[in-house]
Amino acid sequence: MQDMVMTAHLTHRSGRTYVFDDYTWDKHGPPYSMFDDKRWIPSRIPLSAVISGPIVGGPFADDDTTPRAIAKAHWEKICPNPIKINGEEVRAIHGSGADATRIEEAWLEYLSKIDDPCVEVPESSGSIFHIFMFGTKDEMLPIWPSLSTSPIIALLGWSTLAHQGFEANRHLFSPATLQQPHISDPACPHCVDPYTPLDGLLALHLRRGDFVQHCPNLCYWGANFNAFNRFPELPDQWVKPDGPTEESMPVYMRRCLPTIEQIVEKVEEVRASAAGRGLRNVYVMTNGDHEWLTDLKAALRLAHVWEHVATSRDMVLTPEEKHVSQAMDMLIGERAQMFVGNGFSSMTSNIAMLRVARRLDPDTTRMW
Repeated sequence: MQDMVMTAHLTHRSGRTYVFDDYTWDKHGPPYSMFDDKRWIPSRIPLSAVISGPIVGGPFADDDTTPRAIAKAHWEKICPNPIKINGEEVRAIHGSGADATRIEEAWLEYLSKIDDPCVEVPESSGSIFHIFMFGTKDEMLPIWPSLSTSPIIALLGWSTLAHQGFEANRHLFSPATLQQPHISDPACPHCVDPYTPLDGLLALHLRRGDFVQHCPNLCYWGANFNAFNRFPELPDQWVKPDGPTEESMPVYMRRCLPTIEQIVEKVEEVRASAAGRGLRNVYVMTNGDHEWLTDLKAALRLAHVWEHVATSRDMVLTPEEKHVSQAMDMLIGERAQMFVGNGFSSMTSNIAMLRVARRLDPDTTRMW
């Protein structure tokens, strides 16, 4: 998702049309793929079923003349013979070790010299923004002043499908009040703001499943938090221990795969903070198993009297909504009064990125 945001931002700055593709698990196989040897999932999902905004062809502001994004299927019809750019040529301009700002400027310079309206960066050329950059604060965060004010971020939203699932299940984690905040828009004077913070809600991201094996590996690799989980204004900053050593493993595990006791301890800490005043509901976004989640719920309720405690496993979703359930979780995390995430997770960093972009109090975005 962050690579898509960065590429769309670069395309917008170049004045060109961004071309978006499906959310893709397998582009070459059949319509359905086997996931984790357990269940079938769609190989390709329309991107507009996950997000909304300029990335999927939504409008820019009235004074923004940048052409709107188009789907790849349409682009292939109108641009059958595009100019193909070898990414190595641009990498030679910005050099190795360049931060995201320098990379973007090199691409803007290169693209400005191409008159042809149809330009493709082939998959074989590699990513414009290399994968390790998204885990490297010093390479990614320098572009934030530009990115944070871009319409790509400012107008990024979640899909109608995600909002429908959210509203259908809202009673589980943050029941709507009788009086909802309205959007100040003459065209829709009584519309409810779909992104206003949810007072009283504490959202927790507890990645389980593959992270049971992955978290020890992060220690062995000496990994850092993802870049967008390391905004300097956020509390709970990551300080990498020396290692890997016998002493560093518990440090990684507490931040990556906390025990139920450690989760309850952190929840009590944020609840006692000024930013956590008035918390009364808990929502756990997770892929944890039902037995573990039952124990977690019991422990949370034993430590404090919550009005509602719910998890991703409690959501009742339509067949279509099930395949975009992560979008619903990120919507909830983005809107929660307080959010506690996994600093090693890209899903958490999507939420942190959007919370910082919406200028929520930094103290409300926390990490284990």
